[in-house]
Amino acid sequence: MRTASPHYRWIALSNTTLGVLMASINASILLIALPDIFRGISVNPLEPANTSLMLWLIMGYMVVTAVLVVSFGRLGDMYGRVRMYNAGFAIFTIFSIMLSVTWMQGTAGALWMIVMRILQGVGGAMLFANSNAIITDAFPVHQRGLALGLNQVAGIAGSFIGLIIGGLLGPIDWRLVFLVSVPVGVIGTVWAYLSLHDTGVRRRARMDWWGNVTFAVGLVALLVGITYGIQPYGSHTMGWENPAVIAAMGGGILVLIVFCVIETRVAEPMFHLQLFRIRAFTAGNLASLLSSLGRGGLMFVLIIWLQGIWLPQHGYDFASTPLWAGIYMLPLTVGFLIAGPVSGWLSDRFGARAFATGGMLVAAASFVWLLVLPVDFTYPPFAAALLLNGIGMGVFAAPNRAGIMNSLPPGERGVGAGMSTVFQNAAMVLSIGIFFSLMITGLSHSLPDALSSGLVAHGVPAAAAAKVAALPPVSVLFASLLGYNPVQTLLGPAVLAQLPASSASYLTGRAFFPSLISGPFADGLTVAFIFAIIACVVAAIASALRGGKYAYADPISSSAPGME
Repeated sequence: MRTASPHYRWIALSNTTLGVLMASINASILLIALPDIFRGISVNPLEPANTSLMLWLIMGYMVVTAVLVVSFGRLGDMYGRVRMYNAGFAIFTIFSIMLSVTWMQGTAGALWMIVMRILQGVGGAMLFANSNAIITDAFPVHQRGLALGLNQVAGIAGSFIGLIIGGLLGPIDWRLVFLVSVPVGVIGTVWAYLSLHDTGVRRRARMDWWGNVTFAVGLVALLVGITYGIQPYGSHTMGWENPAVIAAMGGGILVLIVFCVIETRVAEPMFHLQLFRIRAFTAGNLASLLSSLGRGGLMFVLIIWLQGIWLPQHGYDFASTPLWAGIYMLPLTVGFLIAGPVSGWLSDRFGARAFATGGMLVAAASFVWLLVLPVDFTYPPFAAALLLNGIGMGVFAAPNRAGIMNSLPPGERGVGAGMSTVFQNAAMVLSIGIFFSLMITGLSHSLPDALSSGLVAHGVPAAAAAKVAALPPVSVLFASLLGYNPVQTLLGPAVLAQLPASSASYLTGRAFFPSLISGPFADGLTVAFIFAIIACVVAAIASALRGGKYAYADPISSSAPGME
């Protein structure tokens, strides 16, 4: 074990923050650039046969990082965290290049990108799994809150920064969305190889293969079930009654139960369940899970709200709404960047509980604020609510992660960080399923009648209007999410050509669709925000139950935690 010098600490923080920032930017950069990417490979993502391609391109990266972080954290504990981290930087960079050189068109091109995106996620999982452990090894207890806060805020803020980068680069050339990571990846890989070294405890152990297999199979099945649950099934607006979805989710939960049994029986488990005996670790991870549930779907809701309704109503063409949605969401990122480092520094002195609890209560208040805003809001109150949400999440995130990492024995920091990241990343996928389901439930009650009557009133034949109204609400959400002109996309050129020019122009203009969907969207928005409020309040309660200022006291033993 080598001792970290003060100079090395900041090198480790800088490099790992760069890696986490790059990996988190790539988790969201596609959301805004998807229209340009699909046009580039000649795929219409709104066709029913292509919906799964779009979902897997968005969520495949998140699923694989959620599944693999614990295994890579365990391998880091065994063979060196820096070694695994360096490999993650290199793998991430290689598959960023492979994504940018996609040459195929149509479904084949989409499948290639999904596979390369999943393999890119392998590198991302290595970065996520070991960065916190490297920082915790390098920094003393009284500085970890600030260091982990900067790293955590970079990870969360990166998911919003990615929206702007994708909006800027996608219209220029969709390949730049992937190429932008390459120079950062090359520099980061070389820099990590030359400057980072392991300063923590390394534990030699055998790999828990049964644990790894059952965990991967169970979590993949569960997350795949969630992914397909938000897609239509037969005459149903969603797929929660699809036998395949029920089997995937039920089977996934059953396999995860088997995994937990295995982990209590093997000598050297990958998922150290005894860590949950540490109060600060358990409470911190529960709070992290709930905060991620509240935050994860928020990004999609805000994008749909801005792109599908508010921006067109305020003079923006549908084609330009993806970029402007990212710009108008900047107050959220600013809130993270202001609050995260400050709360991390203060938590070093006063402990994590007050900041983590208060941050979740502030976030809950911001969701209440967003809930009471009209769908056609004025921007300053909306920006203030986003800023408050960013501040609340930033005040929570840094102290909570520092509290989790401080509670871990030195030899368990890799696997502990991986376990914590699993809760956070899996919750992001779960929250997307929950928020989309809540939004679709709200829309399905009133949207079909609103679409049918609105289209007929402006000259669309009743049969064509009924066909559009019968489309599942998820198609309308996806059209808004992608920044397409919804009515033009859903009606198609053949129907529009039959209408008078004035009617066609009005239906495809900036006023008709936003005014049509505002009422049904408000219903879905209410349900989604109420869920987010409840998640944040419960996360605040979990944070309050974590105990006082706490750090693992013994640098050698891996059994007895101590109070600072």
